Amino acid sequence: MMAPGIHIRDLCLRFGTRTLFRDLSFDIAAGQWVSLLGASGAGKTSLLRIIAGLAAPTRGSVVASDGLPVTTRLAWMGQKGLLYPWLNVRENVALGARLRGEKADNARVNELLEQVGLASCADERPAALSGGMRQRAALARTLYEDRPIVLMDEPFSALDTLTRTRIQTLAARLLTGRTVVLITHDPMEACRLSHRLLVLSPTGRIDDSHHLSGIPPRAPDDPALLASQAQLLQQLMRANG
Repeated sequence: MMAPGIHIRDLCLRFGTRTLFRDLSFDIAAGQWVSLLGASGAGKTSLLRIIAGLAAPTRGSVVASDGLPVTTRLAWMGQKGLLYPWLNVRENVALGARLRGEKADNARVNELLEQVGLASCADERPAALSGGMRQRAALARTLYEDRPIVLMDEPFSALDTLTRTRIQTLAARLLTGRTVVLITHDPMEACRLSHRLLVLSPTGRIDDSHHLSGIPPRAPDDPALLASQAQLLQQLMRANG
């Protein structure tokens, strides 16, 4: 699968008299993880929704590097798995096919459940799963869609530290080669998983001055990662005054 890059040009978003961002322009490289950070209310989710085609900017454009539409080639993974409680895990993973009126590819569903460690839970309802297991099911559903672009809005934030670390590593491995945009409030998560960091300030500007070394996912105890996390935290504090 050839994942495209994404070009954001001159985006402006206003709500009444409030301007979230103005003349916002940046590029997301093909096949890389980019983390978007910033204070609550800075407009991160609004920006992600614009990229997804779920919201319209006041002006500006979002285009793929290959000239083809972005919105028809993406999958979304949010903070909560949003699994349908009356469907079992297998049915939730193939939900997209069901909504499109397509026959589910059960062999692919089984393969993905094996990859995320849920093969033994395929017939369970979400209520029987832990939070980490539900997010693994949501990850399998995202992978089932087989899209080259994946947008993630704090997908790991509700998990305990050990579960979060495991699922971060799993997601990084299974989404290799796709163009991923991740919203997170966690500097460690951003530095661990990303090729590039973007900090959105309350004034609607993007700061991409923080440079990461090495290839993600980085080991949680890597001294370079810990130093990078500290630098990013300082950058976030500066961005928010």
